[in-house]
Amino acid sequence: MYSERAAVKAMRTQDAIAKAIRKEIKWYQAAEILGVSPRQLRRLYSRWQRFGEKGLLDQRQRTPSPKRATAEEVETVRRLYSEKYFDFNIQHFHEMMVELHGLRRGYTWTKGVLQQAGLAERAPKRGQHRRKRERRPMAGMMMHLDGSTHRWFGSEGPQLDLLAVMDDATSEVYALHLVEQESTETCMAILRETIEKKGLFSELYTDRGSHFCFTPQAGGKPDKSVKTQLGRAMSQLDVRLILGHSPQARGRGERMWETIQGRLPQELRVAGITTRAAAQKYLNEQFLPRLNKAVAVAAAEQTSAFAPADGLDLDRVFCVTDERTVDNDNTVKYEKKSLQIPKNRMRATFAGCRVAVERLPDGRLSVWYGKLLLGRYDANGCLQGLPPTAKGIERGELSQRTVGRMRPVDKSATYPQERPAVDGVDNVGRCPPHPQPPPTLAGVTGEQTAPSLRPAQNRTFQ
Repeated sequence: MYSERAAVKAMRTQDAIAKAIRKEIKWYQAAEILGVSPRQLRRLYSRWQRFGEKGLLDQRQRTPSPKRATAEEVETVRRLYSEKYFDFNIQHFHEMMVELHGLRRGYTWTKGVLQQAGLAERAPKRGQHRRKRERRPMAGMMMHLDGSTHRWFGSEGPQLDLLAVMDDATSEVYALHLVEQESTETCMAILRETIEKKGLFSELYTDRGSHFCFTPQAGGKPDKSVKTQLGRAMSQLDVRLILGHSPQARGRGERMWETIQGRLPQELRVAGITTRAAAQKYLNEQFLPRLNKAVAVAAAEQTSAFAPADGLDLDRVFCVTDERTVDNDNTVKYEKKSLQIPKNRMRATFAGCRVAVERLPDGRLSVWYGKLLLGRYDANGCLQGLPPTAKGIERGELSQRTVGRMRPVDKSATYPQERPAVDGVDNVGRCPPHPQPPPTLAGVTGEQTAPSLRPAQNRTFQ
């Protein structure tokens, strides 16, 4: 009933106890001979007094073990894996067996049964030693943003990209988006959802994709002086952008993708989902909560590093911004569209000005001169309403504030030019200096020019 090793061990234990009883050796010396603590030796002596020689046998080395699984239980596990859960990984299969089939065995036992039957491969030997990067102590300090291209609907389905935002401190996944291809717009959408759900974070860890950084030469260092659309958005939110130089540097995110790729396609197959819209609904309602329950850990510190995003205009942050120069007819050319700028009481004309054109994900456009809104447009370039500073001018009316600032000005006076832009400063929203007014002929003919009304900005109303 017991193995030979257990019998030999019991014999050696009995011999050491007998020598200690005969006072040939000390009790602590007997414990050293057996390789146990004095306390454990006292336990063995107590069992020897109660049960005799059988009390010294190691109960863990019984042959066969009383906890040994039955042949029927082993066959059930092998049959379910080969017939129904053949594309599940071992960890996922064990969780489903415990939850749905009442299995009371551990993960290691399940893995051993499948490997002995040839249904699962043994993991390859690990490579060289690497130092693990410690997690951030608080949730909200660092986010991982990455995408994975995979056939999520099975081997015959299309290849789609799955985007994920994961917290470095807890490994909790805050958002999953299944898209056709990873791009600037799709990354902005998932980041905006994360900020609206949790708040502002401090750092963003990504790869060196073209929508995160500009690399002049393939394989070279990124040019930090050139900001991409996502880089500009993170700069506006005061989020530090960290670029990973290899998959090994983003090991925590890569391990998460191994988990997702080993679970999601199988669950979509079992649920009978074959469309992207249905898969996205399944991700939000079922897969994401189950995934976080399985992989999320507690942060080292309970305090959250998320900051509230109240008061931020996320539409202006997560948009595509390009600079343009206004033509002489106060139009802006953008993607084969002509955006007409309406009259504005803040300036007689914007011809030659550098303006910013912002395109939202739904295609709507807006033109900004610094912090001044010049117009909003639909996806076809048609003006949608008028900005507040353009309403009075467009109706042919002058506001009382403008009239109150008007004063008599001598036309013979010479007015200085506006100060040009300083080198090194962003010129978006700046206009070229106005020319000086032409000199009068009062000094030649001796005639005096009557004073007239002009606004305080020394510009003539048209």
